[in-house]
Amino acid sequence: MIVTFTANPSLDRTVALPGPLERGEVQRAVSVSQESGGKGVNVSRALVASGLQTVAVLPGGDSDPVLAGLRHDSVPFAALPIDEPLRTNVALTEPGGVTTKINEPGPVLSLEEQEALITLLLERARGASWVVLAGSLPPGFPADFYATVARRLRSSSGTGAQSAADGGTPLIAVDSSGGPLAAAVADAAADGISGKPDLLKPNAEELAELAAAAGFATALTAEELEADPEAAAAAAAAVVRSGVGAVLATLGSKGAVLVTADGAWLATHPPVAAVSTVGAGDSSLAGYLLAHGQGAAPADCLRQAVAHGAAAASLPGSTVPAVHQTTPDAVTITALRKD
Repeated sequence: MIVTFTANPSLDRTVALPGPLERGEVQRAVSVSQESGGKGVNVSRALVASGLQTVAVLPGGDSDPVLAGLRHDSVPFAALPIDEPLRTNVALTEPGGVTTKINEPGPVLSLEEQEALITLLLERARGASWVVLAGSLPPGFPADFYATVARRLRSSSGTGAQSAADGGTPLIAVDSSGGPLAAAVADAAADGISGKPDLLKPNAEELAELAAAAGFATALTAEELEADPEAAAAAAAAVVRSGVGAVLATLGSKGAVLVTADGAWLATHPPVAAVSTVGAGDSSLAGYLLAHGQGAAPADCLRQAVAHGAAAASLPGSTVPAVHQTTPDAVTITALRKD
């Protein structure tokens, strides 16, 4: 069982344009689609598409369109009732896959609701193999919220272990950005229990920000990291040395790198006809978790992650692929130096 946790879910509307976005002009859409979204929700949707057991934990009123969408798609979920509506995000896609996103901030949750959301997660995470903490945080949440949740998950098992290899504490993946991402990496253990994730899933921009903010590596732009996988691996390796279990860094059309304490690998996929990049990174994480659950070696987990991401980019809107729609045999794996 894989449990996903999305503190700031959304109704994701994707508007497909017939040509490049023209600022200040009137343009007619080719098509419009909408899906229940948010990073964790997208991971659960991708897992369900491939027949895996998952539960999406999130806030939301019973009649909210996001929850209605999950019911329609037969995605199991556990929701904390709240009075405010969930946010709507809009993605504008151009031919070739160029995507412009406009994300709303989300509802304000009280301190009591924040605590209740953590309690709901702890209940649903019992016996899970992975817990995925994903996406942005709603207004008013502390930046270290995910680190706090990770410590609570580990302390609730009574072990404080950072690995769930023995079937105790679930492994924890974090896919976020900005302050929550930096706080998850910088977390200092409290009472011997660490809030650092077992797996971190940044994209190139997030890895560049993380490396620069924490002084892990010479400052590089996202474009430079995408163009130089060894530099991306070096930045990711510095994060691993800080106590994070592994880093899966997606590099857009350039593939992805995976760095663990034991090695570093680059995975690339032949070019695909990109339709929409919305949710491609979330699908990559789902592919990694799918392979990990089957006992695959790290390089093969990376292989499936890139295959999932490529398949997602070739689909419209925020559509997620099933495993049979992916082509892992087309992925090339190259071992890299970590430092």
